[in-house]
Amino acid sequence: MTTRTRVPALGADGWFTLDEEPTLLGRRCTACGTYAFPKVDLGCPNPACTGTEFDEVPLSRRGTVWSYTDAQYRPPAPYVVPGGAEAEHEPFCIAAVHLEAEGLTIMGQVVAGVGIDDLRVGTEMEVVVDVLFSDADTDHLVWKWRPVATGAPAGSDDEETGR
Repeated sequence: MTTRTRVPALGADGWFTLDEEPTLLGRRCTACGTYAFPKVDLGCPNPACTGTEFDEVPLSRRGTVWSYTDAQYRPPAPYVVPGGAEAEHEPFCIAAVHLEAEGLTIMGQVVAGVGIDDLRVGTEMEVVVDVLFSDADTDHLVWKWRPVATGAPAGSDDEETGR
């Protein structure tokens, strides 16, 4: 049996862990505590801070949907169509998930099988690692968001949509 190599896709090295319970990796400014994702080397993103030193930190694995939409079109390169360049584009859902503890909202693709009709603002999500595309012996990985549970958003029964 051949073991496939698993690597972050398209320059995402160091953006997430490959653990059983993966996390996104961000930075926290040592001067003011502001978080950043993806990791930045240009200085603190807080305009009131001149800090230039950061600690690498795992970010919260769970957050809530702040907004969402779907990609009905085939994204331009460097996007790689699952199934190869000649495969037909299958729309996929994208969610902006708010991480309360860090004060960050992070965009990401939602796992296959979950569409915009399955989400609501406030739906609890968790980060997972999934295959973006594969070649002969390598799986190229990205982080994606996955609903923690199906049904109404956590702590809410409204019908607000994020579109």
